[in-house]
This record gives sequence, structure tokens and C-alpha cells, in this order.
Amino acid sequence: MTSFRDKFSDLTEWADEFLTHTRQRLGLLAPLQLLPYRSYGTPNRLYVKGRLLTDKGITEPDPEDSRWHNLLNMYRRFDSNEIAGAQITVRAADGIAHEVVTDKEGYFTLNLAPECLPEPIDYMWYPVDTILQQVPAPFTLPATLRTQAHVLIPPADAEYGIISDLDDTVIQTSATHLLRMARTVLLRNARSRLPFKGVAEFYRQLQLGRNGKRNNPFFYVSSSPWNLYDLLEDFLQLNDIPPGPLLLRDMSLKRADKKAESAHHGHKLKEIDNLLLTYPKLPFVLIGDSGQEDANIYREVVRRHPGRVLAIYIRDVQLPERALLVEQVSEDLRDDKVEMLLVQDTVQAAKHAAAHGLVFTEAIPAVESEKQKDETAEE
Repeated sequence: MTSFRDKFSDLTEWADEFLTHTRQRLGLLAPLQLLPYRSYGTPNRLYVKGRLLTDKGITEPDPEDSRWHNLLNMYRRFDSNEIAGAQITVRAADGIAHEVVTDKEGYFTLNLAPECLPEPIDYMWYPVDTILQQVPAPFTLPATLRTQAHVLIPPADAEYGIISDLDDTVIQTSATHLLRMARTVLLRNARSRLPFKGVAEFYRQLQLGRNGKRNNPFFYVSSSPWNLYDLLEDFLQLNDIPPGPLLLRDMSLKRADKKAESAHHGHKLKEIDNLLLTYPKLPFVLIGDSGQEDANIYREVVRRHPGRVLAIYIRDVQLPERALLVEQVSEDLRDDKVEMLLVQDTVQAAKHAAAHGLVFTEAIPAVESEKQKDETAEE
């Protein structure tokens, strides 16, 4: 039986589509924007994902941007005009054209089995061309609209992969405090939002590992909506945090049955399962925070994929009841021979990683030094 929430969701989707088409007929829509997302794959399989929207005119982030300017940009991100039913051509280095059609939210996804790979960009990233070929009426096809999607393929000699949450793990969000989180998310941009102290250096050391090749891949799994993709990608780049596929969540008013897992839990678990199945020989380090469900999710990952998790780091959000939950899960994992560590800061995590052969011992003073710089920058 269709619920009121589902009916309301269908109505809002219809209204959104109607308004988009009306704006187009009146000449009020901005030019189309083909937005590819960073994704991942193997030498035999490339996963490509992106979205077709109208360009909302979001400007480059500046530390001097006013709160009103940041709020306006955030509104533009969520007031997106998605283009459904458009035809996209995806072409890898083998030159074979693959056609895909955007769904009702403007997304397109495709799994390719290329005959050959292009030359990588920045060692682990492989470019795939995406070209807009056809748009439904009443939209007008631009003369040329093409871009490149970047697909991460971990090298064969990678030591391990890293799966990290973002909010309250990498970025200071205050997700457990609603008003404070709203101020941070709505009124700050990629330059004014703050990373946790020392996290960039710690992540760079994990990417470096012990073989010195800086080839351990990062994957960021978050329940943040795809509408925030540009902000999150800019944040990683501006703070020199290793790039990786951002595996975010689609916003929808529709909900699964109440007996099902929460959307947050289900989304993160599904994405992590897919990563471990895609790279069956690659062990992983998991990083999250105590503010939501990361500890429980990671425990389930360990149970589903025995022998695949090297260590788990959970940042303490300073809520005693959450810390107690993490400690209980950590105790549960002793029989699985996986250590889940509740850490106060990145230095503590770096010391544990060095003691367990994940990073060089020399990484510790480097993380300490950056933590001090970050503390000074906040003053």
C-alpha cells in the first residue's frame, strides 16, 4: 500500500519536473552541466557515474565569502534542475561508444568492460570520456558538452585500502548537535570549513604506507547527499587530503519499510560491501567517528568479510554514551582479531598505525607537527 510519504514524494518529483520544463520554455534555465563523479574500478571493469543538471552558477570558494553568499550557494546546490531522459555517450580508451540514459534525477551509471586502459592521470586515476548526445524536448542540445570522468584503479602492489567517513571524521560538522551542524553546513564553504587537526597528514601517511609508493587508495563513504559533491571534493583538494571516490547518497523523501535498516546504515554498508567485493585481495583500514553508526557498521563489515580488515579507528565526538557503545563493539571484535580503537585525535591513531606496521614511525612527528599548525590556524 502506497504511503502518504511516497505519494508526497511522487507529487514533489512531478512538480519539480513541471517547473524545470516551464523554466526551459520561458528561457529561464541556465546552460546544461555534465557533472562526472570520481568512481572506482579494476583493469577489467570501470564504474562510471555522473549527473546532468543545469549550471547553478556556484562560484569558487573564497575564505572571504559572506555567510549569506555561502547560504545562497547551498540553496543553489539543492535547488537543482535535473535533466531526465538525456542520452550520454561514455567512451574509454578502446574507443567503443556506450550509450546510457539519465534517470528521473538526472543520474547516469554504467559499468564498462574496456579492451584496454588509457594512460593514467596522477598514477591511479584513469580518464573516461562522457559526451552529451541527446536531450529530450523542450531542451536544446548544446553544440558540444563533454567532460572526463576519473576512475580509480588501485595498483597491484597497493598494501591496503582506506575507507573513511567524512562528516565528523575528516570535516568538522558537529553532526550530533543539530543547530551547530546547520550553521556549519549552510553558512561555510570549502575554504571556511575546517578539517580535524592533523587528519590531512595522517591520511597522506596512510596513502604512503610502508612501501613508499603512495599508492594505497582512499574511498570516502558518506551519507551526505550528492548535491554536496562539489563542496566535498573542493574541501579535500584545498586541504591536501588524498582524493578518492566520494560515495554519497541520493536524497529522497521515500523511505524503506520501518523494519529495514536505517538509510544511513544501509547505504554505508552496501557501498563498503561493494568495495570489498570489487577488490577481494586488498585488505582495508576503516575510519569513522562515534557520532552515528560507524562502529556498528564496521563490526558488521568485519563479520561479513573475515580477515579483510586490518584496523578500525573511531574518532571520539566527546559524548560518553557514544564512547561506551564503541567500547562495547571493540570488545565484541576481540574474538575476530580486529582492533577497533576509540581515538581522541589523529596523533593517537598514527601511533597505533605505526606500531602495527601500517605507516612509518617517522609519520608520528609529521602528524604531530600538522596537528599543532591546525591548532594555531584555528586560534
